[in-house]
Amino acid sequence: MRAVVVDNKSTIKTFQKVPSIIYANDPNYIPHIKQDIEKIFDPKKNKLFRQGSAIRWVFYDDQGNLAGRIAAFVNPKTSKKEKQPTGGVGFFESTDDQALANFIFDTAKSWLETQGMEAMDGPINFGERNQFWGCLSKNFTDPNSYAMNYNPPYYVDLFENYGFKTYFEQYLYTRSTRDDVQDIFVEKTKRIVNPNVTFRNAVGVPLEKVAEDFHTVYNGAWGGHAGFQPMKLAQAQKLMQSLKPVVDKRILFFAYDGDEPIGFYINIPELNEIFKYVNGNLNWLGKLKFLYHKWKGTPRTMVGIVFGVVKKWHGRGIEGGLITYSKSVMDETDAYDKTVLTWIGDFNPKMIKVCENLGTERYREMITYRYLFDRTVPFERCPIIE
Repeated sequence: MRAVVVDNKSTIKTFQKVPSIIYANDPNYIPHIKQDIEKIFDPKKNKLFRQGSAIRWVFYDDQGNLAGRIAAFVNPKTSKKEKQPTGGVGFFESTDDQALANFIFDTAKSWLETQGMEAMDGPINFGERNQFWGCLSKNFTDPNSYAMNYNPPYYVDLFENYGFKTYFEQYLYTRSTRDDVQDIFVEKTKRIVNPNVTFRNAVGVPLEKVAEDFHTVYNGAWGGHAGFQPMKLAQAQKLMQSLKPVVDKRILFFAYDGDEPIGFYINIPELNEIFKYVNGNLNWLGKLKFLYHKWKGTPRTMVGIVFGVVKKWHGRGIEGGLITYSKSVMDETDAYDKTVLTWIGDFNPKMIKVCENLGTERYREMITYRYLFDRTVPFERCPIIE
């Protein structure tokens, strides 16, 4: 077996080629966009390189066949926050060969040890958790969602046989947009006694204003959580600008107390319902195909990427109001058939309860693994958010 560092145009192309081998006979696999992957490993575009580092390899089996890949990285935002300095591995692919997988993991582990790490999480992203995070463990029969990991069932065994243990589980939920709002949310909406509370979508609102309102709610909803880093307004503006090519303002929902934003339910169209026509390459032809299908309204699934309410408004009906209002917009527009809620960790039981009360189906499960280099150290799962 042989490992080759990815450090030039030729090896980058080889890195991009590996999934076409692994998923050659899988009709449910929709290739990730090559440009999305390469942006993560471009120091000019990924600010984590300012204090962090990353490396990639491709792997060949004993017969000389291209058979796997992996990336290893040290995220400066998170690597020092654990009991053991913890790095990450991601973009893992391998044929169904435990010996090869062990060689792949050992290669990443050895490099992380040289960086002072004592553990590794995987498969994760050298970036935010909303993309390329976790190992698929349930439901291998639906097409993968945009920027979500997808893998053959045997990957679970490859990770666990090596010695990775479940750090947390990730659950994705879905429901029909035509289903009635559950009684519990109708009742919660009735708790709203403040006449100044209103619900609106972002139609007609400049994206700069959407970013400001998102920034306010985000910091008000999660401020005080362990490890929380307040979002700067510039970050929110950058996020909204990144969504500009795909945003549908009809499905950006906000709650307000007068003019003060107090909650949001942010959705985007399921982009893989377009990208399945692009075949993983957003070159000029891929962009033309994307624009055509966006204009045509091809996506019939919307993806809820974040839901939050400012803390002082918890338990006062805002959650129910957002959901009830979103249902009224769906009834009016008939733009989407179903909604998928982006993954929620088992460390967040409150949000899981919200999803279950919404009448959703848990249709996909994933696992984030952790491997401690010192095998005598007691393993601890991710702490629960209280």
